[in-house]
Amino acid sequence: MDKTVAVFKKNKFQEIRVGIREFKGNDLIDIRTWTMTQGSEDMVPTAKGVSMNISLLNDLKNSIAEVEKILKESRMI
Repeated sequence: MDKTVAVFKKNKFQEIRVGIREFKGNDLIDIRTWTMTQGSEDMVPTAKGVSMNISLLNDLKNSIAEVEKILKESRMI
């Protein structure tokens, strides 16, 4: 499977893309920075990001929930 599920701006020239990718027979969750190519508006993936096996989805969700909890307790969000 190769599917982008979310895209949001990081800054004027970059965006974050979250998706599901297949690499060497493994399905991966991919969270990556994409950037504009010089002289064009085309976006290309950078090395900045993380790909993880889909079996780690629950660990990722739990970690994000914990980050949110701490940020709320600290009144940062």
